[in-house]
Amino acid sequence: MKAEIEIITADWPAPRGIIAGTTTRVGGISTGACATLNLGAHVGDAPRNVTENRRRFLGQCQLPAEPSWLRQVHGTNIAVDPDPGYEPAADAILSRSADKVCVVLTADCLPVLMTSSDGSEIAAAHAGWRGLCNGVLETTVAAFRSRPGDILAWLGPAISQENFEVGEEVRQAFIARDKAATDCFVPNARGRWQADLYGLARRRLTAAGVLQIHGGQCCTYADSGRFFSYRRDGECGRMASFVFRNGETG
Repeated sequence: MKAEIEIITADWPAPRGIIAGTTTRVGGISTGACATLNLGAHVGDAPRNVTENRRRFLGQCQLPAEPSWLRQVHGTNIAVDPDPGYEPAADAILSRSADKVCVVLTADCLPVLMTSSDGSEIAAAHAGWRGLCNGVLETTVAAFRSRPGDILAWLGPAISQENFEVGEEVRQAFIARDKAATDCFVPNARGRWQADLYGLARRRLTAAGVLQIHGGQCCTYADSGRFFSYRRDGECGRMASFVFRNGETG
């Protein structure tokens, strides 16, 4: 019997018809470092495994179409309703179409899903520390036609502050853009810093006018049974965080 893939459903008050969540590493056919539900085609996994894993993802989640995959580069570019089959170099995607599935791949970086309060616009952003620092969330919010105050955001599984050690250069990069970001860094015994990726994202979203922010309770590094973690394992698979419209919204 084929194992069912495990999905974490976004716990946010999205409008009717908006389906969103994150896969875990459970329920695929990949082996080794990518075991088992690796959805990334760029991590050294056998292409046939990725194809089957993506087929299971599409089928179990009843996606309306093949997801619009991105070539993520830790930048701030956003793709708006890309053509089917085209994988743009971008770290965020926005759609106003009922047949688009917005998706980003992560393994410690922060996935941020968004929807307008009327469900007419959806987006997904890949916020590693570089993209987050340089404004990928602000770029995504600015691409909405809806007012920022009418946007809901959900923070998917990412590495927690307890396990995310960074150097002084990372801390200074954030402080240069937001002096109060110092609150999101705690010194450790090694002379480095524990960074709160969730807290930094909340600060950026709030400053951009997004006040309805949910999620942010998981730690990919700490839970090896459910999540891939690049910081923990180096070579590893990728989870998918996704959002789409299912029928009428409102």
